[in-house]
Amino acid sequence: MLTEQELRESPLFCNISYEEYCSMLHCFQAVQRSFAADELIYDFSAPRKDVIGVMERGNASLIRIDEDGISTVMEELGPGGVFGRGLAFGGSLSDSLEIVSRTPCDVLFIDYPHLFRRCEKACTHHSVLVQNMLGLLADKAQSLSERVDVLSRRSIRDKLLCYFRQLAEKEGRNVFQLPFSLSTLADYIATDRSAMMRELKHLREEGVIQSEGRRFSLTERHI
Repeated sequence: MLTEQELRESPLFCNISYEEYCSMLHCFQAVQRSFAADELIYDFSAPRKDVIGVMERGNASLIRIDEDGISTVMEELGPGGVFGRGLAFGGSLSDSLEIVSRTPCDVLFIDYPHLFRRCEKACTHHSVLVQNMLGLLADKAQSLSERVDVLSRRSIRDKLLCYFRQLAEKEGRNVFQLPFSLSTLADYIATDRSAMMRELKHLREEGVIQSEGRRFSLTERHI
C-alpha cells in the first residue's frame, strides 16, 4: 500500500484521504503486487480479466515485440502511469505487447468494471477517483501524441532533437535528464543503437548538445 506521503503525491488518488484510499482498495477488490527489476508485469496476450494496472512505485516500459523478435519501447510508465488492454497501442496480430519493470515496482490491479461502474454507496471519493483516472488518460493521450511526433521524423538526428526539445520544454530549460538508458532511447525512437550513438557523437561535435551520462543540454538556438 501507499504511505500517506506517497498518497498525497499520487495523481490517481489526488484529493482522496488515506482512509478513503484504504476503503476503496477493499471496495474495488484491488490487488497489489510487487515486481523486481526486469520482471514481466503484464502480458497483453495472456488470457485474463480486463484489468487496469496503476503504477504506484517504480518505472516500467510498454514493449512491443514484432514477429522478427525486434523489441520497441512504446511507452515509459512511472508512478501514476496506467495500462491495460483498452489503453495499449494497436499492432498486427503477430506482435506481442508486454509491460516490463525497469526498476523494482509496486502495481495496483483493478478490474475495469469495478472502476467505472456506479458505486452502490454513491461514494464521493469514487467519483473523484474516476475524474483523476480520466485526467491520467488525457495525459496518456498527450504522451502518445508526443511519441507520434518523434517517430514521424525522417532521420535519426531529427528524431533525437525532437525528443530532446520535448524533454527541455517539460523542464522549462535547456538542461534535462533522460528518463531511461541510451539503449532504451534507441528503442524509443525505433532505430539502431550504433547508428544513434554515431548521431549523438556528431551532435556533440557540432555543439548542438552536451551530455554527461543521462544528463543532456541543448544549445539555445536548438531549443
